[in-house]
Amino acid sequence: MVSDAPPPDLLAILERAGCRDTAPRRAIVSLLEQKQEGFTLEALSDELPSVGRATVYRTVKLFQEAGAVCKLATINGSHIYSLCGVGHHHHHTVCVECGAVEEFRVDAVERLIGEISADIPGEVISHRLELYVNCHSCPASKGK
Repeated sequence: MVSDAPPPDLLAILERAGCRDTAPRRAIVSLLEQKQEGFTLEALSDELPSVGRATVYRTVKLFQEAGAVCKLATINGSHIYSLCGVGHHHHHTVCVECGAVEEFRVDAVERLIGEISADIPGEVISHRLELYVNCHSCPASKGK
């Protein structure tokens, strides 16, 4: 199930954080709003040669802290980021071929976490679930 949560209003997040409205930040927002797949901070920075690397990293971190960008571990241990819907708990699928990231929410997963938490000493305060897939758009999944 793909999430139908609204995309985050990145400019509003910057404004609420007290950040000045600058051309570099607007360039970052514009590029992020175009992203349909996962991205690395390095690749994002490379796509914005006129924006300082530190500005890219700090801005994405601010969006991550606001819940508008998700940081995901890849199957090889590196990290990719994804713009995410706001206002709801969700999980992700990450394509191991093209890096496409999709959000999903399945009530059965949340119920299972609730059941498991009864057998775990301490209080479960959060959880993450990333499923690594070959998405339907990739050649690796064709013909299966």
